[in-house]
Amino acid sequence: MIFFSAALAWRHARDDPRRALRLAVRLALRVVPGRVRPRLTRLARPTPKSDETGDLRDLLADTTAKAPRTVRRVEGLSARILHFVTNALPATQAGYTVRTQRIVVAQRELGLDPHVVTRLGHPLAQGMADARPDCSVDGIPYHRLLPWLPPRGPVQEIRKAADLAGRLVERLRPSVLHAASNHMNAAVALELRERYGVPVAYEVRGFLEDSWLSRDPARTEADEFYRLTREVETARMRSADLVVTLGEAMREEIESRGVGNVLVVPNAVDESFLQPLPDAAKLRAELGIAPDELVVGLTSTFYGFEGIATLIEAAALRRDFTLLLVGDGPERPALERRATELGVSAVFTGRVPVDQVRRYQAVLDVFAVPRTADRVCQLVTPLKPLEAMAGGIPVIASDVRALREIIEPGVTGTLTVPEDPEAWANCLDRLIYSPKTRGEIGQAGREWVTEYRTWRAVTARYLAPYREIV
Repeated sequence: MIFFSAALAWRHARDDPRRALRLAVRLALRVVPGRVRPRLTRLARPTPKSDETGDLRDLLADTTAKAPRTVRRVEGLSARILHFVTNALPATQAGYTVRTQRIVVAQRELGLDPHVVTRLGHPLAQGMADARPDCSVDGIPYHRLLPWLPPRGPVQEIRKAADLAGRLVERLRPSVLHAASNHMNAAVALELRERYGVPVAYEVRGFLEDSWLSRDPARTEADEFYRLTREVETARMRSADLVVTLGEAMREEIESRGVGNVLVVPNAVDESFLQPLPDAAKLRAELGIAPDELVVGLTSTFYGFEGIATLIEAAALRRDFTLLLVGDGPERPALERRATELGVSAVFTGRVPVDQVRRYQAVLDVFAVPRTADRVCQLVTPLKPLEAMAGGIPVIASDVRALREIIEPGVTGTLTVPEDPEAWANCLDRLIYSPKTRGEIGQAGREWVTEYRTWRAVTARYLAPYREIV
């Protein structure tokens, strides 16, 4: 009966995915045992985080207690690269998913054959009613690992994901398994290496434990969750044949953990971002911004470490420009209240589609990156300022180490003191009242991105290290 349920649901999936999911769950719940029903319905919502430290202890134990396996090497390796990611387009739009897509498109242009595999359960586990096992984004194949029932615990999740992804390995015969953060994706790739002998590259796009720490000031590096997460991530890095990361500060952090063979492939921009910005007149009118009004703003996910509150407070000290804040996130309600309390002229747009981002950037006279001085901001370089620089928009940013990797003060951008509204206000003063300075900085930033930070240019860095580990 449960197989009939799935078949009947699949019949409707292409025309009405939501109906398909509801139908499959409704029919299946009639026949499966009561003890299984809660596990079945979990496929359509996020997995609860009941015992995170216990899960991490299990993962650490699993890294050191694996039984020896007989490796079945995949014959006839090709230029095919199998990428393992947490989430992906078209279901999820974020900097993480954009980086994945830009890399795989550039790899295809360089003669490789990339495929992408999403984490077990995606996108159903995120509550999205899309049960297609495969989809395509700009001609890139995306494969989904959708089990009948969710596994119990992270170790079983790794095994189940490897079982399902193993079929792809046998069919596609990739030459490299390329996992991107976090450690769960790396664990699946490493499990497949044990089974098939295909080398693993682990791309560390951030430090999970530091992101967690930055979102709650009550937490410290002494917390068990922080320590265990760091240990699990480090174990995955050390096990990989190649580690990839986004910048020099991140590379030094990874090497300090005893990891060798680290490659830096920084964030970059699609060459379309180097085209002239679209005319902003219509969008300005829609947003209620006058044609001659100066606009400072950003596109971001609204987390505390992005430092947007500092920008709002700097605007309150000046009151001679409008803030355009494009994006969404957990901090947005508090930021809107703060702007209202301070009487700041601010437009909050909410999340906008990826293909509309440049329309909003065209409204800006200055792009701001007011990140805090948290450890995660010192290490991880964001993507959004590069996109603004590609459009010739002058960038002002917090003076943290990761941002110094892309901004030369006074040349390709402006740096100022993080978490200091007065310093931000003073720095903005020099940009707002000097169109000449804004133009020079914007042009220099655009030229630097054109020369060094297109996806085609940075993705070429993968080629030689891939060959070395195969």
